Amino acid sequence: MFEERDVAAARPLWLIAEGGLDSWLVGRSAAERDWLAALNFRAERHQVACLADADGGVRSAVLGLGSLGSLDDLEPWHLAGAVDRLPAGAWRIETPLAMPAATAAALGWAHGSYRFERYRSKPRPAPGAVLVPPQLADMASVRRMAAALAMARDLINTPAADLSPERLAEEGLAMALRNGAHGRIVTGDALREGFPAVHAVGQAATSAPRLLDFSWGEADAPKVTLVGKGVCFDSGGLDIKPAAGMLLMKKDMGGAACALALARVVMESQLPVRLRVLVPAVENAIAGNAYRPGDVLRTRKGITVEVGNTDAEGRLVLADALAAADVERPDLLVDFATLTGAARIALGPELPALFGTRDETVEAVRRHGRRVADPLWPMPLWNGYDDEISSRVAD
Repeated sequence: MFEERDVAAARPLWLIAEGGLDSWLVGRSAAERDWLAALNFRAERHQVACLADADGGVRSAVLGLGSLGSLDDLEPWHLAGAVDRLPAGAWRIETPLAMPAATAAALGWAHGSYRFERYRSKPRPAPGAVLVPPQLADMASVRRMAAALAMARDLINTPAADLSPERLAEEGLAMALRNGAHGRIVTGDALREGFPAVHAVGQAATSAPRLLDFSWGEADAPKVTLVGKGVCFDSGGLDIKPAAGMLLMKKDMGGAACALALARVVMESQLPVRLRVLVPAVENAIAGNAYRPGDVLRTRKGITVEVGNTDAEGRLVLADALAAADVERPDLLVDFATLTGAARIALGPELPALFGTRDETVEAVRRHGRRVADPLWPMPLWNGYDDEISSRVAD
């Protein structure tokens, strides 16, 4: 991924936007200009062209950035694809970058270097291209962020047979304890009494439902609480999904993975906050004791809920976790969840929906999402829709 070595020994990599290509070509030799023209290199995003030395070997390379207006706007994703497109060996970024852009470039390289090889009998070779850390990059931050993202990706990629609710909660607690947090896993009768909706959703699974709850930081610091939906597999329950809809449902704990990854970054960065993390971990399975359409569940808050569809389980487990989180009145409460397929239909696969109760917080999150190339799009919490979730028999 990264290689600490003499910068001069690494091949130079130029980062060129479409608008800056002509001025950059002025400083190149006629042979290089002709070669790039023959390759139809136009600095389009992710386009890579290698330049040869006198012996025909690769001397340097150019990476296109597309229509990027300024190098200050460089995103990690501009570099992520270069790892697989460049020849093996050490590379250094020759284009001068300020610290934020240099850090983004290094983080993108780390993202592109990720591999999930757990189930391959013969793991694929690691990427042969490695990057000499850019001079001004905050590599401590890059390594923290990359490790946390790799952890989240590993959790999401792991099949449900190997990532049960028990395993998810245990791995989350182990990570928390390594970073000095204290916490617990709620199971059994304590879960049934304290988090009845979580218990009801997960009671049909072989791996019993549970709730992970840990805290970290000084008690008088600003309170930040993260809640992550941990549905390790979602069959849809008795309202069973079709095969195509069930195929990727090992990822329905992606909210939990993101919450744990963010918590890891917060703790390893020693941010001055009082952090609390809640992860309801369940499998929405089918058995004789599965909860049913038409059942009325009592939630932790005391509100009763009529089940209209057992494939809408995420909002049930989150209701209990959010009720527990809200008791402390945190300054910021963030809920991560793979809710819902309708949001993906509305916004596409690369733009998550963002809902919030405080406009200034929503706008701040949206603004920072754009800054770190992880955009979100606000959606309405419209009071006029309340009647659509009413029930004739429950609250």
